[in-house]
Amino acid sequence: MLARTGASDGLDRLTHQFAHAAASADAAVPVDAWRDDEALYLQFDLPGMDRSSIELIVEQDTLMLTAERPSPVPASARPVFTERPAGRFARRLPLSDVLDTEAAEAAYGNGVLTLRIPLAAHAKPRRIAISGGTPKQLTA
Repeated sequence: MLARTGASDGLDRLTHQFAHAAASADAAVPVDAWRDDEALYLQFDLPGMDRSSIELIVEQDTLMLTAERPSPVPASARPVFTERPAGRFARRLPLSDVLDTEAAEAAYGNGVLTLRIPLAAHAKPRRIAISGGTPKQLTA
């Protein structure tokens, strides 16, 4: 059995109660984001969550992620302490209109959800060919 003793035990208990209360409401999911010339990449930390509990929705240039992690403690048990948050988790992120959300791809492995959203064709960098000679003049 695990035991915690010492002068800081009361503070630890208070901190735990506050953290647990905050985690039970829609807790934010940590995310890293980066882009290259082809796409925007997002990685969300969702350790211990079943893939079937994860939902991604794009609506009006907003990405909404929700996921749920059930408590591992049986309802009939008395927890000694719980430090891993359980419950519903959510994250909303605004998306640019230069992203092609119709072509987005997501994969989940090792507790990390990776989302790749390609840039729309008009947003990708492109080279402009340079020819010799004089450019055509526009007429008024």
